[in-house]
Amino acid sequence: MDGHTRRIPDATVARLPEYLRILVDLVDQRIPTVASERLAELAGVNAAKVRKDLSYLGTYGTRGVGYDVDYLLFQMRQALGVTQDWPVIVVGAGNLGRALANYAGFGERGFPLAGVVDADDTKVGTEVGPVRVRPMSDLKELVAEHRPVIGIIATPGAVAQQVADELVAAGVTAILNFAPALVTVPPSISLRKVDLALELQILSFYQSQREPRRDSA
Repeated sequence: MDGHTRRIPDATVARLPEYLRILVDLVDQRIPTVASERLAELAGVNAAKVRKDLSYLGTYGTRGVGYDVDYLLFQMRQALGVTQDWPVIVVGAGNLGRALANYAGFGERGFPLAGVVDADDTKVGTEVGPVRVRPMSDLKELVAEHRPVIGIIATPGAVAQQVADELVAAGVTAILNFAPALVTVPPSISLRKVDLALELQILSFYQSQREPRRDSA
């Protein structure tokens, strides 16, 4: 079955980037084929899940040989839509925004930095990585110039909803929210949230299971 005509479940989509990372490493190592068991081991899942996930792409491997790494990488990139570049605009030129804008991995993986905008006049005009910070009033122009783009919210939580509204109004249909706040967008907008505090709390839980708790004196 053609992978483009079969809906890929959200849980599978969430695992595809990890498979993609592994496949890129295998290509770099000049490994031509990979068994589902090995791919599962590297991804931290079971082999049956890997085979099921890859079946949604329309590939089933060859018994006794495994999957052709180059072809599987091509299919993975097609499924994730990374056969073309998706420019990124960062809103917020504070410490987090600057760190994200300077992260070379975005461009290497097909998400080139298109611009950074900020409402703070003291930050406008300063250099961040390969670009200069532009005022929020330039957001719509930036989006129109590089569309379609992915908007990244890297502002304080208090203004995150306002920024999300401005991104939507400017024509952005995919938003990644790093701000410590929940935002709402129309159903037609793709929204993902990266909650660093939440991830640390999850790590804290697992850490507490390994080590005895240190009660304060």
